[in-house]
Amino acid sequence: MGKELHIDGIDKIILRHLTEDARTPILKISREIGISGAAIHQRLNKLEESGLFDGSKFILNNKTLGYNTLAFIGIYLNSSDQYKSVIRKLKEVPEVIESHYTTGNYGIFIKVLSKDNEHLMELLSKKIQAIEGVSRTETFISLDQEIHRQIQI
Repeated sequence: MGKELHIDGIDKIILRHLTEDARTPILKISREIGISGAAIHQRLNKLEESGLFDGSKFILNNKTLGYNTLAFIGIYLNSSDQYKSVIRKLKEVPEVIESHYTTGNYGIFIKVLSKDNEHLMELLSKKIQAIEGVSRTETFISLDQEIHRQIQI
């Protein structure tokens, strides 16, 4: 077993700022907390080394890029032992942005971005349903996303 991670109040303040906006200047955070920027960097390094986070990233606006349709697709597999080979093929489809091996009706549940419904239909029929091991799919189109957040610390 690994060592349990301890996050104190200062760590929580730093993480709240950076999870809200990863571009928040360290100097601004250090002034609010009353510790040096170097101390904040040391804390961030410790937290990163612990595996709490894997760096930072910019989040692209999908609609600005022309991807207006977000869908969730439940994939029924012919048999559960085809999971890995189906996942390998799904990784070749750039519009598949998440995959989950699930319990319940679907073997795999994926999140897909497409330009429009026609593009989604093409993805389904020519790329996803054509994968060997996929018996059928069930698609849910997202009409709106009101909640988009990380777990709070």
